Amino acid sequence: MTATPGAAQPAHPERPGRSEGVASEFTVFTKIKPGHTEALRELLADIEGKSAGEGNRGAIRQIGTLHDARHVIFDNGTRFMFASVFDGSWDTYIDDFAKTEVGQIFGMIFSHIEGFPGVSDPGAKDWFVAHQEPAGAFFSAYPDLTVQQIWKDQEVDEAFEEVLDTPEFRAALENPANAELVATPAFQRLLELAAS
Repeated sequence: MTATPGAAQPAHPERPGRSEGVASEFTVFTKIKPGHTEALRELLADIEGKSAGEGNRGAIRQIGTLHDARHVIFDNGTRFMFASVFDGSWDTYIDDFAKTEVGQIFGMIFSHIEGFPGVSDPGAKDWFVAHQEPAGAFFSAYPDLTVQQIWKDQEVDEAFEEVLDTPEFRAALENPANAELVATPAFQRLLELAAS
């Protein structure tokens, strides 16, 4: 892409990482501070325990763009990888982390990493870019669905399942006044999907 003379330049340099549809990947490889491996393992185990319940879910919902995240200690406890998939712009994603409880957790995790300036530090984005390595290939099972759309679809599905289980719904299906609606391909497809 060639810049047009006089055209406004982007506020930030292009960020590393691959995208498919609305989803983008983010992976950083770092060095763990000497003597911090066990403390980092314990912290990650504690976070995992909270995530299994409701612990971090509220903060993740607060961000609203995070599909998944992985924290990996490797190379005999000397290196650390963080990888995630998110919706939207890279800069907004990093900014959102700094504004939530997840940012505080992120700060605790990365306090065990060499050279990390802090989530709220103005140099944090440059630090992440310096440690980020784009995937060689990136695929998404649902490239056109944002986290928000997936949550909404799940809520609609749960509400529809509740309706399906009521005697009033069965009565409405059997009511001759609704026969034309029930016979439409869209309604039949809806019933087939609900039954599968």
